[in-house]
Amino acid sequence: MTIAEPFFREAGSGPAVVCLHSNASSSAQWRGLIDLLATNHRVFAPDLYGSGKSPDWHSDREIALQDEVNFIEPVLARAGSPVTLVGHSHGAAVALMAALAKPARIRSLVLYEPTLFAVVEAQGASTNGVDGIRNAVTAASAALDMGDCDAAARHFIDYWMGDGSWGATPPQRKPAIVESVANVRRWAHALTTEPTPVQAFAALDMPVLYMLGASSPESAHAVARVLLPVLPAANVVEFPGLGHMAPVTHPDVVNAEIARFLAEL
Repeated sequence: MTIAEPFFREAGSGPAVVCLHSNASSSAQWRGLIDLLATNHRVFAPDLYGSGKSPDWHSDREIALQDEVNFIEPVLARAGSPVTLVGHSHGAAVALMAALAKPARIRSLVLYEPTLFAVVEAQGASTNGVDGIRNAVTAASAALDMGDCDAAARHFIDYWMGDGSWGATPPQRKPAIVESVANVRRWAHALTTEPTPVQAFAALDMPVLYMLGASSPESAHAVARVLLPVLPAANVVEFPGLGHMAPVTHPDVVNAEIARFLAEL
């Protein structure tokens, strides 16, 4: 049986950095960061399951974050130790789980709004800060069931980027996003049912850069409020006026902060 392996980009030489992208995206979102860091780092950026040039997962409804970690293990092994993991959104949640699985090989973590909604759900409140994304997933799933993939993408993108964002998306970019959003239930399953208790992340005592957009949806900030108190060495940077997709919409601002953090390690 052929074992599926991810497509990945690689450039530069020096301390290893592995970059993990958000949902409805691919490793291409890190091209600017790769160019910036490759002068003095060896940078890797894999495509997660069903993204970019990587093979798809077998289900559009269920996956575990550990499955994503296992998928990128060949890239992590190639990067060697120690390695810095950079992650955005879903990719940041995968980075957290990869660090927890083998903390000894992690030099540092760079996280832009990890969407580990399970740590909020575990608080037990009937309503909480992830209600918004839960409702967006429900609406997108209903649209998928009706065969309206464009509407599904609109529910998802407009939640994260603001009303009207899908309509303003360049037409040439839409097909890949529409195709990826078919897996919105799978993403939600991974991020809301992860059983790891939040206190487990207290073991991640390596330097952490935790970035937030001041204009991001409440769900991203709700995760931060639960997760940040248990991370022993987290440095928090909040970008005024930027949102959840800032690594894509304002890469120069975010990438400069990442480069500064790495230079000070």
